[in-house]
Amino acid sequence: MSESDDHSFEPGHFRDVMGHFPTGVTIVAGMDADGAPHGFTIGSFTSVSLDPPLVGFLPQLGSETWSAMSASGSFCVNVLSDQQSDLCWKFAKSGAEASRFDDVDWHPSPSGSPVLDRAVAWIDCAVEHVYDMGDHHFVLGRVGALDADADHDGAPPEPLLFYKGALGGFSAEG
Repeated sequence: MSESDDHSFEPGHFRDVMGHFPTGVTIVAGMDADGAPHGFTIGSFTSVSLDPPLVGFLPQLGSETWSAMSASGSFCVNVLSDQQSDLCWKFAKSGAEASRFDDVDWHPSPSGSPVLDRAVAWIDCAVEHVYDMGDHHFVLGRVGALDADADHDGAPPEPLLFYKGALGGFSAEG
């Protein structure tokens, strides 16, 4: 029995069930060797450690976007606001790599990676390790700088969430 045959459920069912877990929506961005920005929508972002400060995300094996930006050794995670669903879809669209940053306002993070204007938060990282895991890489990053106040008014915008195939906002209760 191969590793891909050792479960009793279909991959589509796995995806549907996992869709019941809401995730934040991020755009992970970096620069290529020629200084051009690249980025993609990633829902599989997580905090890994406080000491040292580490985060991780999971791009697909064979991702042209990750391949383009990985050589820089750094990346910036941009947590999208509930007003940025258009960016979520723009950066998720396959075959649109060359136009993803068209008409997108951004500024460089301390590492030079793109910080998208109006993001809820940004986390600038140096690549610590990359591990192959199943059909994805696990990219572990050491946090070098971060912030969470897009307007510098003391209150970041509300985050964008992905749940059961749809996007929405979040409001706290209690």
